[in-house]
Amino acid sequence: MAEKSVHIPSFLTRPPQTGGSQGIHREKPVSAEPSTTDHSAIHVMTLAQMTLDGAWHLEQLHMRDHHLLIWITRGQGRLLLHGLRRGFGAHNAIFIPAGKLFAMDTGRHIQGQVLVVPADGRVQLPDRTQQLRMQDGLAQAELTGLFDDVRREIHENRSFLAEALIAEASLMSIWLRRQMQLVGAQPRATAAERIVRRYCDLLADSFHTGKSMASYADELEITPTHLTRVCRQCAGMTAADMLTQMIQHESRMLLKHSDMPINEIASELGFGSAAYFSRFSQQHFGASPSQIRKESPKGFLTAQK
Repeated sequence: MAEKSVHIPSFLTRPPQTGGSQGIHREKPVSAEPSTTDHSAIHVMTLAQMTLDGAWHLEQLHMRDHHLLIWITRGQGRLLLHGLRRGFGAHNAIFIPAGKLFAMDTGRHIQGQVLVVPADGRVQLPDRTQQLRMQDGLAQAELTGLFDDVRREIHENRSFLAEALIAEASLMSIWLRRQMQLVGAQPRATAAERIVRRYCDLLADSFHTGKSMASYADELEITPTHLTRVCRQCAGMTAADMLTQMIQHESRMLLKHSDMPINEIASELGFGSAAYFSRFSQQHFGASPSQIRKESPKGFLTAQK
């Protein structure tokens, strides 16, 4: 996970424009996945499969519109989970609800499996992030077996597959909630952690609106300097870096994994014009939006239509 400071262009620090689209509700952009898997269904992927199009898929701060249960089987790295930076290693189970911000290392020595569950209410899951460091060998074997069961169901593709996957995911949810119950209540968050988590929730809701970091600080009733300080303390990056990474990630997702016109992507992400979006792209990716789009995986758009 990159820790170096990310420059945010001046046009992103301006207050959002209130003319023209004022009063019009804009839905959050929905990220696509770099895979031909049917993402309306419960499925299992490896961490390697999630980063086939680049480590940025996981290493940049972002959120998903589905739930993730990640089971680390090998390696160690750093994780940013709902604003708090921490380490992870083998036999760690990491749960990330839809809409919660996260980023994680994906070094070549890190291996793991990921259960992807659509946030449609069919499977009851916790509403908060959780990292479990599993030391009980029986619990480790149980979760590994549950992942194997899901893979077997998908591979065999028998009758009532959708119902079977809901049942299997529900069993994994029960495993998760039982382990969370054993761990007990999480330690009380510090004042700095509470601020950063609130900032993450605000970013998840409106990072695409063009609001500046200073505007978020105003919402939190603190100064931009204080917000930057607590973000660096808890997340290992500044508040501006966090906002910029969210925009970077969603920009690449929409450019590489959707057929949305570039000018619409610029508008969707709160840029005043396609020219501003192009400047942002050149600044952070070293390429224009159209060049990034040309690098998208072959067959992805066709497979999604």
